[in-house]
Amino acid sequence: MKKIVLAAAFAGIASTAFAGGMSEPMMEMDPVVIVEESGSSSSGTGAIVALILVALLAAAS
Repeated sequence: MKKIVLAAAFAGIASTAFAGGMSEPMMEMDPVVIVEESGSSSSGTGAIVALILVALLAAAS
């Protein structure tokens, strides 16, 4: 009688342990980091300032 009760208890514990089943593994992606170079934007603004100065000198003459 004790063995039957013990077997039923283990069966109950085992059935609740597998109740959820296996889920699909989730693949996590690393975040993408975008870094802007500050050197390229400063050279572009320097060229614009130079063009404005040339245009002002041409207009003054």
